[in-house]
Amino acid sequence: MKTWLRKIIRSLVKAINLDVILNDIAVQRKVQAFADQVTNLGSVIFPEAKVINLQNNRNSIRIAAKSYIRSEILVYGFGGEIEIGTNTYIGENTKIWSGKKISIGNNVLISHNVNIIDTNSHEMDFLERAERFKEIAEKGHWKEQKNIICEAIVIEDYAWINFNVSILKGVTIGRGAIVAAGAVVTKDVEPFTMVGGNPAKFIKNIPR
Repeated sequence: MKTWLRKIIRSLVKAINLDVILNDIAVQRKVQAFADQVTNLGSVIFPEAKVINLQNNRNSIRIAAKSYIRSEILVYGFGGEIEIGTNTYIGENTKIWSGKKISIGNNVLISHNVNIIDTNSHEMDFLERAERFKEIAEKGHWKEQKNIICEAIVIEDYAWINFNVSILKGVTIGRGAIVAAGAVVTKDVEPFTMVGGNPAKFIKNIPR
């Protein structure tokens, strides 16, 4: 092989290796940035995961060991708390937003594109809502809840939440329950039952 060709091949190999190294460093920094905003007791945080901790308090987001997180996690500046148990999986593009408290148990499976939100996020009154939006645009996210309605969400051990599900404020998903794809959950789901639809309704009991 000619010398000039060898030089070109070597330079290409070096460039490719450098690009891989730089990409790895960027991924590591992103994962570390996530970890810096939560109390993580040994879970796996994937590069696609995202955390928005508007309280700047690591204790407001707690993740137990051996869980796998690909989702977006957010706690509001005015309040919110997220707790995720052990051996739990949360899929890509899922959003978990808390203004009160969201508790997710052990051995829970949550698919992709799921919304779990324990707050209305905005006031019901149209004038208040418009005024507060101006505050966000001009000053950033607010530190006071005021008239925003928030109610805690609980997802108990061994529940399975399928893709494109929405779980709204004040709901408890019972142990071992299954929420079918695309469901909108507005009321409590009994343990070891399957629900589906919009709004979600009982489909059948699940064998224990």
